[in-house]
Amino acid sequence: MREKQRIAIDMDEVVADSLGRFLAIYEREYGERIERASLAGRHLFDAVPIERRDAVRAYPHREEFFHDLEVIEGSVEVVRELNERYEIFFATAAMEYPNSFLPKYHWLHQHFPFVPWRNFIYCGDKSAVCADFLIDDHSRNFKGFRGQGLLFSAPHNLHEDAPLRLHDWADVARHFGV
Repeated sequence: MREKQRIAIDMDEVVADSLGRFLAIYEREYGERIERASLAGRHLFDAVPIERRDAVRAYPHREEFFHDLEVIEGSVEVVRELNERYEIFFATAAMEYPNSFLPKYHWLHQHFPFVPWRNFIYCGDKSAVCADFLIDDHSRNFKGFRGQGLLFSAPHNLHEDAPLRLHDWADVARHFGV
């Protein structure tokens, strides 16, 4: 029997600001700034002209996309606190972007050095993750997951109903009592 309960944490839009990278590339390439607030309830590729959607969807396939992403505010501190009472895993659906494996590994090691590398899970289907809780910005990842799914707020999911929603890392800390 395990000593501690397990929390699996998604990377993109939960601890790593991949949306910020999408927005920066889009602005650099098209000379147009899109504000996060304007994306409530939709993904960036749904907010751009149709002729640009395929190009925007391809951004994560670029070699440099996952390098040096900004950290979501409060995540390092709260995950450090959670790590004292829970077994922490990072579960990222990286299989769609094979070029992301090494950059994501280095990013996690740099920003969350207190979580051992053997607790980094690269998967295509998060139902395979054995944890008590899954913090993720995509509710589709809760399908088949045996633990409790906790929806982390991101612009694309703001209009989505969720039994348990965590708006930010302060909310995560309150939920888990750290």
